[in-house]
Amino acid sequence: MRDLEVDKKAVIGMISAVPLEGEFFLKKLKILKRGVTRQLTVYSGRAFEQTLIYAISGIGKTNAAHAASVLIRNYLPAMIVNFGIGGAYPASGLNVGDIAIATKEVYADEGVCLKNGFHTLRKIGIPFLRSGRRRYFNEFPLDKSLCKSAFDAAHVLFSSKIGTFSTVSTCTGTAERARELSGRFHAICENMEGAAIAHICCLYDIPCVEIRGISNIVDERDISKWNITLAVENCQRAVRAFLDKLKDR
Repeated sequence: MRDLEVDKKAVIGMISAVPLEGEFFLKKLKILKRGVTRQLTVYSGRAFEQTLIYAISGIGKTNAAHAASVLIRNYLPAMIVNFGIGGAYPASGLNVGDIAIATKEVYADEGVCLKNGFHTLRKIGIPFLRSGRRRYFNEFPLDKSLCKSAFDAAHVLFSSKIGTFSTVSTCTGTAERARELSGRFHAICENMEGAAIAHICCLYDIPCVEIRGISNIVDERDISKWNITLAVENCQRAVRAFLDKLKDR
């Protein structure tokens, strides 16, 4: 049962892990109602000529999957926009404040560790998801058309790159681990929620796009080199530009 009445035309679902990542939208949204569904706060309103349904999931894959499931099942969005900050791997060429957009998401630490190293779920032979004849192990693709639109919108404003994202449960804090993950998956950045949201969207056949502002370079952990404020601001500006571009689709 839906707990909010919203405009059913072109509803856009939005998810960020923490309120800081979506402050701009919370201020601009004309809140219709705020609903709490099993500890999840959902904001609904009209902004930028769009109907937005925005959930602040909390960090981590379980919270992210819960948020995506609630938005999809309760509000039937046309798409999900996952946004926030992320850490860029050194080999990506991304810098703090740049924008990264996912072509696919990877569960980077689900699998099995053997004497010869880490192997994905494909080694075990049990996929996360089956859809027809297709089996999804660690990788979940995001919508190609939305990815291109997001990149085109962001690249006008900021230095931007598209590529594979890795989703981790344990944030990377060493250069060695960063090289390992970026090399294994050819990933450009990491986060803690994206693969779970892409997974749920794939499960329900809902288009998904992921946009992240780079807050730090994933290396030997040194938070004095981070700029979360800049990453959050740039990411939200990129998301706003993407939403504006959607009106022309």
